[in-house]
Amino acid sequence: MSITAHLRDYDSATIRTLRNDLALALRAAAHHGLSEGVCNHFSVEIPDESGRFLLNPQGLLWHEIQGDDIVMVDTQGERLAGRHPVESTAMFIHAAVHRIAKKACVLHTHMPYATALTLTRQRALDTALSQNAMRFQGRVAVDEHYNGFALDASEGERIATAMQGADIVFLGNHGVIVCGERVDYAYDDLYFLERACMMQVLAMSTGSPLVPVDTALAKRVGQQSIGERLQSELFFKALGRVLK
Repeated sequence: MSITAHLRDYDSATIRTLRNDLALALRAAAHHGLSEGVCNHFSVEIPDESGRFLLNPQGLLWHEIQGDDIVMVDTQGERLAGRHPVESTAMFIHAAVHRIAKKACVLHTHMPYATALTLTRQRALDTALSQNAMRFQGRVAVDEHYNGFALDASEGERIATAMQGADIVFLGNHGVIVCGERVDYAYDDLYFLERACMMQVLAMSTGSPLVPVDTALAKRVGQQSIGERLQSELFFKALGRVLK
């Protein structure tokens, strides 16, 4: 595909909407305290089976990112459109998760409470504790093997393979990846994942024994949560009204 074709696609109505949605998710994450400096990345695949995807650029704080700042890249990390550079670690992780795990939207953060749980022996959220946690019942994988910065394609591929098809992966001693079929659904999961992790960390800090519910009940509540995706859409629209 020619440079002209990439630029034409980048400015199309469909991709412009995706760029704006991705930028809103980044601003929302900053608003909710889920960002870390200018690190970490959100991406969304362009729905045309080309392998191209949209990604936040290197060097911008999440709260300042707008749709025009989002970059379009290919699976090799080549920037196809957009005015900013991209970070190599973003390419290695996100390209692999899109390609191997077949995820449309990929959100990677070092958000504090979820990351705190990756430092524990359990490594992850207990999805039978709080109601918020139950929405992730059966959707979580754990990658226990921290392997340093993702500075080559093999590390991204290792992480993507460790996901084993799960929507969420807790990366030991590192952070989390949350995936979804749409930006609004993925962001809603990211937000409530951190809330669930916060509740667990606070409960653990009391020193009292934790009391999970029966797994069957947690699974039923999880299915109910996934059936309420209208809430995800309304939440994201509300964020769009207040985070310009």
